[in-house]
Amino acid sequence: MQFIKSILTLSTFALVLGATEPTRKPVLLELFTSEGCSSCPPADRLLEQLDRAQPVAGAELIVLSEHVDYWDGSWTDPFSQKKFTLRQQNYVEQFKLGSAYTPQLVIDGQSELVGGNANQTRALIEQALKTQKFPITLTNVVRNGKKLSFHVELEAGTNGVTLMAALANDTMTSQVARGENAGRTLKHVAVVRNLQNLGNLAPGAEFKKDLDFTAEGAGAWRVVIFAQDRSTGRILGVAQQKI
Repeated sequence: MQFIKSILTLSTFALVLGATEPTRKPVLLELFTSEGCSSCPPADRLLEQLDRAQPVAGAELIVLSEHVDYWDGSWTDPFSQKKFTLRQQNYVEQFKLGSAYTPQLVIDGQSELVGGNANQTRALIEQALKTQKFPITLTNVVRNGKKLSFHVELEAGTNGVTLMAALANDTMTSQVARGENAGRTLKHVAVVRNLQNLGNLAPGAEFKKDLDFTAEGAGAWRVVIFAQDRSTGRILGVAQQKI
């Protein structure tokens, strides 16, 4: 009888532990960076550390490296795209900045800072945790050759949002031959290769869809889906799956 009581006690404890285990809230970190910028490698390293260590209690840090093209000159960043430069320009206008710069870290679309400042980054992440988010369901992530398929579901809540999909290489490494980082080996995490607008959702609208994207090249990938408030730029929902 004592043995049975012990089992019941342990089972009850496990149920309580599972019920009270805190849920981590996702926070999106977008780093605008460039291999042509000598100030960017420390920010790249910090982003990698945040991604690997997940050091902020209560936060699931979802990171993206978006390589801008305005530093391309004597060295052309192999990961740079004009669309990332344009996305950063939207933030320049949102935050009323004088101009774009690198490295710039944007946290949940609600704050920005010079990338590489660990203490300030942590403080802004903790601030972002106070913002409510709605859940995004990202399931059935399958890669078949060059095709990467997945299913997305969400309800937009009371805010009109733009729904975005980012496909990113898990990690990438470059040997930089010219420019400000000439001779350096640079490592990047969550390098965005495909960023697509899935559509604008009206308040209260639902989104349920199977999607296919091209994912060329070997190695691991990340799929990140996020919903951004069309009026304020805040990230109101974000989900990630790795494959």
